[in-house]
Amino acid sequence: MAFTLQLGESAVDFRLPATDGKTYSLQDFADAKGLVVFYTCNHCPFVLGSNEVTRRTAEKYAAHGIRFVGINSNSERTKPDDSFEHMVKMMEEQKFPWVYLRDESQDVARAYGALRTPHFYVFDENRKLIYTGRGVDNPRDVSKMTVNDLDNALAEFVQGKPISVPLTNPIGCNVKWDGQDEHWMPAEACDLV
Repeated sequence: MAFTLQLGESAVDFRLPATDGKTYSLQDFADAKGLVVFYTCNHCPFVLGSNEVTRRTAEKYAAHGIRFVGINSNSERTKPDDSFEHMVKMMEEQKFPWVYLRDESQDVARAYGALRTPHFYVFDENRKLIYTGRGVDNPRDVSKMTVNDLDNALAEFVQGKPISVPLTNPIGCNVKWDGQDEHWMPAEACDLV
């Protein structure tokens, strides 16, 4: 079995606390035409470098019924800046247009097979995976970005077209797995393409 959720597979349910004080599951987004679940965090330079592009993409597709859900699964023992308290502070300051969830057990990250931060998963109205991988090709320095794969996939989806590039390799820091060296990745976690 592949480490990362495969194209065509169903979104995995979750029940996680958010920075807004609520707890969310997949059912809370049932009205969304499409759902973008992405693994993110507070400290990673690839996340920080591309957050504003992700914001613009989320705002652009909100009118089309696309919802964004950010999940932070990083071990706060490895990266204290990724604690829930820091997540709340970041959302208060940045006011990102997505729900920001904490996966402290890392069970949801394992279920999705999250490789890096950021790592995007786009699901259609039936919650089948239609795109997974990177947001952009240079998330650390978006001034050098040449393609926004996430935007391209969402544009094709809302136009009812098949996704021309449904699979890319996520670019970013690896997920910080609890009890492991900060650069450790599971042996079965490998590039998607």
